[in-house]
Amino acid sequence: MLFVCMGNICRSPTGEGVFQHYVEYNGYADHFHIDSAGTIAYHTGEPADARMRESAKKRGYQLKSLARKVTQQDLESFDLIVAMDTDNLIELESLAGGAQQHLRLLGSFIEGYSDNYDAPSVPDPYYGGTAGFEQVLDMIESACPTLLSHCLELLNNK
Repeated sequence: MLFVCMGNICRSPTGEGVFQHYVEYNGYADHFHIDSAGTIAYHTGEPADARMRESAKKRGYQLKSLARKVTQQDLESFDLIVAMDTDNLIELESLAGGAQQHLRLLGSFIEGYSDNYDAPSVPDPYYGGTAGFEQVLDMIESACPTLLSHCLELLNNK
């Protein structure tokens, strides 16, 4: 599973860290490869934004990844790629040559939503205050149960 945002320093590394924690807590750590990437390479090699790391740490999560840009190989090798917002989903679909079943918005895993068409985007907190980072965590946490169920279905259908 690959989480994707624009720069890979706020939302997608948080998706990676929170979901990794959730998977480990539920006993599935050995079943999934969880990673994150960005649609731009501007922050390549940098850790997650310090404000995002601090907000995540307060909830017991560690964000350890370093930013990287999504690759064509990622599109082919990951069974599920989760974009944090519509703009990045559109970018991924463009790289993939069109909409693909394995390209999903994180919001489509939040209760009350079921597909990319009505799902909310995770807002980019980079230029805002602490509340934005907390909202990112809230949205990712709320998606984790359905996301894990979906991943387990994918695993069982292999």
